[in-house]
Amino acid sequence: MDNRRLSIGEEGRVIDETSFILRFQQGDRSVFPWLVREYGTYVYRVAHSVLHDAKEAEDAAQETFLQIYKSLPEYRSQGLKTWMTRIAVNKSIDIKRKRERRKEEHWDPADLDLQASGSEEDQLLGLIDAERSTEVRQRVAGLPAGHRQIVTKFYLEGKSHEQIAAELSVAVKTVESRLYRARAYIREHWSREEWG
Repeated sequence: MDNRRLSIGEEGRVIDETSFILRFQQGDRSVFPWLVREYGTYVYRVAHSVLHDAKEAEDAAQETFLQIYKSLPEYRSQGLKTWMTRIAVNKSIDIKRKRERRKEEHWDPADLDLQASGSEEDQLLGLIDAERSTEVRQRVAGLPAGHRQIVTKFYLEGKSHEQIAAELSVAVKTVESRLYRARAYIREHWSREEWG
């Protein structure tokens, strides 16, 4: 164990890591800031090595110390630094997973058909995403009527250009043109920030 020293209180009494843990477990929460000062930079570096993002690493470090504060009363000597490192890594991985889930959940219908027409499977995946997202449905409902109808039929109902043309009694080229204009409207009026 590190022989780190801890200065506590106005009397300037010095205690070691073992005494810190003992005092904390006996209910003296005033000693906790020492741990944050002593290990704050280290915990941040561990988090940053997993996340590669300063803001997320700060969040992970904060969550790590909150978890340490809650868990210290049950802590049993197992190497304080190793124990804190494990908590920091786990918190960082949690944040990384949340970030990945956010990327998957935020879908922009304007991106679905921008590239040369992809496979039907890709369009089906886009349709599934749209079906799951009530936010997308709410946004589509707010489109001007002409755009709303074509976007709903193509993206949310998954109908082909030919099916839509037959339903609306218009040429396939007209459907393609309306979809193009609807996507242009979406790109102009829906900011990327709204979709993460």
